[in-house]
Amino acid sequence: MIGRHEGDGAGNGSGDSGPAGSVPPAPGPSGPRAPGTPVPAPEAPAPAGRASGAPASGIPVPSGPGPGRAPRLDAAALGAELGARATLLQFSTAFCAPCRATRRVLGEVAALVPGVAHVEIDAEARLELVRALGVLRTPTVLVLDADGRIARRAAGLPRKADVIAALGAVV
Repeated sequence: MIGRHEGDGAGNGSGDSGPAGSVPPAPGPSGPRAPGTPVPAPEAPAPAGRASGAPASGIPVPSGPGPGRAPRLDAAALGAELGARATLLQFSTAFCAPCRATRRVLGEVAALVPGVAHVEIDAEARLELVRALGVLRTPTVLVLDADGRIARRAAGLPRKADVIAALGAVV
């Protein structure tokens, strides 16, 4: 979909990792892993054929009532009207350079696709919403369906084609 996933771990540092070809054990929930212990798979691996710095596709988030379901966001919660068909919700901060480029990309897509709105939220001013939605970095983009439920989410600078593809799955 759009951007890189939050917490996708784009590397483990640039320090010396010992003999050629060896990698130090990755830390687990309770400290370093013992050699030979399997490393859990990442939540959403990058699609084949993409460089590690390229945007990874987003993952759908379940919606509706019940545990593990996405909340419904409305105009009151966002401080802006939702789009009739979908909303591109962007979390930004003042000194975030990729946030400015993301604003431009999302604005262009919203202007191209009828019924789609772009809403930008200052993450520093809306910490309660940031925490409630689990936003860990900026820019983070949530694609909301017409009912205000999160259909897709990703972090990082999105490509215009990825945003359009994500909207195609929603509208």
